Amino acid sequence: MEKYLVIATFVGAVLALVFAVIMAKRVLSFDEGTDKMKKISASIRQGANAYLKRQYTIVSIFFGGMFLILCAMAIFGLLTPYVPFAFITGGFFSGLSGFVGMKIATAANARTANACRSGLNKGLRVAFSAGSVMGFTVVGLGLLDISIWFFLLRFVFHCEAAEITSAMLTFGMGASSMALFARVGGGIFTKAADVGADLVGKVEAGIPEDDPRNPACIADNVGDNVGDVAGMGADLYESYVGSVISASALGVAAFSNLHDKAFGFKAMAVPMLIAAVGILCSILGTFFVRTKENATQKMLLKSLSRGTNLSAIIIAIAAFPIIYYVLGEGSMNNIGFYFAILAGLVAGVLIGLSTEYFTSDSYKPTRKLAGKSETGSATIIIGGLGLGMLSTVLPIVIVGACILIAYYVSAGSLTEASGASGGLYGIALAAVGMLSTLGITLATDAYGPVADNAGGIAEMSGLEPEVRQRTDALDALGNTTAATGKGFAIGSAALTALALIASYIDEISEATGFNYESFTIMNPCVLVGIFIGACLPFVFAALTMEAVGRAAQSVVIEVRRQFKQITGLLDGKADADYAKCVDLCTKSSLKEMILPTIVAVVTPVAVGMILGVNGVVGMLGGATVAGFLLAVFMSNSGGAWDNAKKYIESGVHGGKGSDQHKAAVVGDTVGDPFKDTSGPAINILIKLLSMVSIVFAGLVVSYSLANFIF
Repeated sequence: MEKYLVIATFVGAVLALVFAVIMAKRVLSFDEGTDKMKKISASIRQGANAYLKRQYTIVSIFFGGMFLILCAMAIFGLLTPYVPFAFITGGFFSGLSGFVGMKIATAANARTANACRSGLNKGLRVAFSAGSVMGFTVVGLGLLDISIWFFLLRFVFHCEAAEITSAMLTFGMGASSMALFARVGGGIFTKAADVGADLVGKVEAGIPEDDPRNPACIADNVGDNVGDVAGMGADLYESYVGSVISASALGVAAFSNLHDKAFGFKAMAVPMLIAAVGILCSILGTFFVRTKENATQKMLLKSLSRGTNLSAIIIAIAAFPIIYYVLGEGSMNNIGFYFAILAGLVAGVLIGLSTEYFTSDSYKPTRKLAGKSETGSATIIIGGLGLGMLSTVLPIVIVGACILIAYYVSAGSLTEASGASGGLYGIALAAVGMLSTLGITLATDAYGPVADNAGGIAEMSGLEPEVRQRTDALDALGNTTAATGKGFAIGSAALTALALIASYIDEISEATGFNYESFTIMNPCVLVGIFIGACLPFVFAALTMEAVGRAAQSVVIEVRRQFKQITGLLDGKADADYAKCVDLCTKSSLKEMILPTIVAVVTPVAVGMILGVNGVVGMLGGATVAGFLLAVFMSNSGGAWDNAKKYIESGVHGGKGSDQHKAAVVGDTVGDPFKDTSGPAINILIKLLSMVSIVFAGLVVSYSLANFIF
């Protein structure tokens, strides 16, 4: 039966990729607009392609080195021989997801701006179709990689279930490594350009951010694509495959005590099947995304929510027969796992609503934050920090409730699985449920940068004022949907990280005799590990924030130099040197992305070699809790600052050009690296720590100093 489950997963992957191709052709069928629009779009596309080419060159060196290390470990019997190759494919498909998304986004920006000349609904359809290409490419390539590896290892190499999940967890490490490079590097690029354009252009020179006189405007638009599209694509790919493979690994552990070994393979395949059905549900949901002309922010948000909510309802219905027939074998046995999936779906929706409430300018928190601009930039920054901190309460409650429900309905149901393992498998399935409709969720997220670029092109091309009003409406909505997408990613990261910690314990249990109950907080190695893990997200955030600051400084200095030295630039009689700012951002981001990634990869190995497996488990627990809170805080603060600025630009509190607007720009500038660099990268960090720990578990168990000292 598992062969048919794998075939269904493969069909789901192909369906997603075919739909992505259809959407891409649809986007490309629209007109790019005037010659000036085409020229600006080509400049953005050229800059984005040049950046990714240089980034992938550097990343390939890292992957080559890791491949050799993993091969050496396989030779010495510390890993299976499939692991190094799985690591490479995970990184390749993660990078490919971001690359495809960026290519269509840079092709859609001018087309969206031109479509907005005809109407808001047409502009929404073009931008959303471009976002759909990203969304369905991510889920399609993710399931393709998973199904191919499962088929090869199960039916070609005839591996046991535990060996299959070990290799599959490793391509999760490859995906996480690529995602971290893409998120950090792209995030530094986009925010350095954004900060430079805003501080010198808006605040000092008093010109719009996308004014063609601003030397950083092209770099700013390039950054939207390499950070918010390519980086986000690799990020969500990693989240998606991480949730599926961690659930698959725990499925094997949950039913390992049964004599029927085929049941373990069924439990492994169920998360893949749910993800495949989720693709079909997401495709159906895309057909319900439309709006009326002159729609308000709430109406636009409702049009996108209609599609995502419908997809969630359909997958909630479809998941029941999957559990009933595959795990229950036609009975109500193991039906608790279905309720675990429902818990994840509901938790995802609630986290999205919570994020929307705290970041959308349709609600009180962001509007109240905008009002703090009346007393200057300091009060709006203080208000944004407080808003972000307060916004962590609801996600913690939601995720906590989801964990408890998923665990106890799974461990306590009429299940043949062992209690603790069954409960943890339920938590992993909750993460799969939360991300099962990622195709459409990511589409609503990825369309935002396209709309942002469209607004920039409309400004630089001198299009009619109503065009910029329409693109601004789409862009403001994009800020909210982007924050919601980050909320989904962070929420699923917490559940997936917990599942990966359980997978790590399973990995080392045979060699050490440890089980889930073996680790106590009073063990000094565990306690020290918790402190180290809790510190890691703050160190990581500090490294990425400082990297943005250093890169932004170079852009600010360059923009000031051009305003001062290029005669007639501010009068519109001379052209800015856009390429110089793009090159500065490229060099800075590629240089600055290396250290945070090395810290994320080296730390779990170093902790393990000194404190042993106890220290690693403590570190993973500390990093998961602290990282979840910090990521929610940073993402929501940044989103609220951004939308508070846009709310003021709509005409309240003095409107554009006022002192209140300048204060809001400063707040938005602080929030840029919060929401687009450090915050989103932390959810990758907490999963990468677990992935690395699992891969190097054999090394730690055999050679840790803790074996001889403690």
